[in-house]
Amino acid sequence: MKIDKKKLAIQILAIIGLALSVELAIIYYKANYDQYALSSFCSINDFVDCDGAARTPSSQFLGIPLAYWGIFFYLLVLFLTVVDKFKNVKFLKFLEVFKEPRAYITFLGTIAFLVSMVLAGISLFKIHKLCILCFITYFLDLIIALTAAGGMFKKIVADFKTTYFDFIEGAKKYFKTFIILLIASLTFLAYSGITLNFVPNVKRSRDILKYRNIKYNPYRVKGNILGAKDGDVVIELYSDYVCPLCYIHNIMLHRAAKEFSNIKIVHHNYPFDRVCNPYISYTMHPNACFMSKGALAAAKQGNYWEMSSLLYENQPKTMNEMLKLADKLGFDKTRFINDLQSEEVDDEIQKEIKYGAKLEIDATPTMYINGEKYVGVNPYYQFKETLIKHGAKPRK
Repeated sequence: MKIDKKKLAIQILAIIGLALSVELAIIYYKANYDQYALSSFCSINDFVDCDGAARTPSSQFLGIPLAYWGIFFYLLVLFLTVVDKFKNVKFLKFLEVFKEPRAYITFLGTIAFLVSMVLAGISLFKIHKLCILCFITYFLDLIIALTAAGGMFKKIVADFKTTYFDFIEGAKKYFKTFIILLIASLTFLAYSGITLNFVPNVKRSRDILKYRNIKYNPYRVKGNILGAKDGDVVIELYSDYVCPLCYIHNIMLHRAAKEFSNIKIVHHNYPFDRVCNPYISYTMHPNACFMSKGALAAAKQGNYWEMSSLLYENQPKTMNEMLKLADKLGFDKTRFINDLQSEEVDDEIQKEIKYGAKLEIDATPTMYINGEKYVGVNPYYQFKETLIKHGAKPRK
């Protein structure tokens, strides 16, 4: 029995690529969903980092992890190397459209390599992460294409033409089947790309980033009360006006106050600034104490929450900058300055900080929803689920 060495070489290369893609899929899963997983062997430093690359939004396309696309590609190549053996099976008669499998492998390998070069550019110049296993598959794609084409550029061009004309002919011959498969494929890709349900890590990061990019809190309220005055779902929030995640969380809280009828948000200042917080080892957020005083001084004139949003958005560092915000809110500036510099406001901040230290607050935002502790920021859709779990009722 004569062995087709070219076909065997393609099969070996495809099996290697398949094994690498399966390993990349495992790395993707562990990096994004297993908080106890150890670093993979190909995460060596900040640059050579397979795990880091797997955690970025660039590790997926149309809502499907790139590793899964790789598995599909190498399985398709393997299928094309054996498709001739199935053409005589009665219910697989449609496989007759695969007239020149070798040409199709050349086409697919070349396209895969070109796409890989785009991914390599994103890896090196956008996310600044090198995934060694990914780069090995990129060159495997090229070797598969060259092996199928016999290493000749002219042959690659000819194989592209063959693939094109065979595709058109096959689509015409099995037009209904082709249309059904096309609609099903596009529907699935549209669903995965829009919902991101197959890459919840990307869905999560995009939802949070959406709030980070908001420059003006569209849900802001005036006054010292956020939510229902007598709400039975009580959120005790500990935050810091310089904290980027607190900025995001502030917008989410205001949105939730508009969407739910029975939640009440109580804000407590816990600035990570040694100027007023003796319970931290070093200042992480300069001017956080100054801004906390501005918020409490605003409360004396009945507008704590609108000032809070302005503090997050403008980050005032001087008294002049703070007074500009007071002007926007129509405050009595003399009174505002006196309150901001008063012992009463200092005592209020110290009381909040001391209580936060007793609770062992070590990160912001930290909130307690009816006594249950939550640290950090979750996507808004997940935050809503948490509120509903605690009995929050959507407004009608």
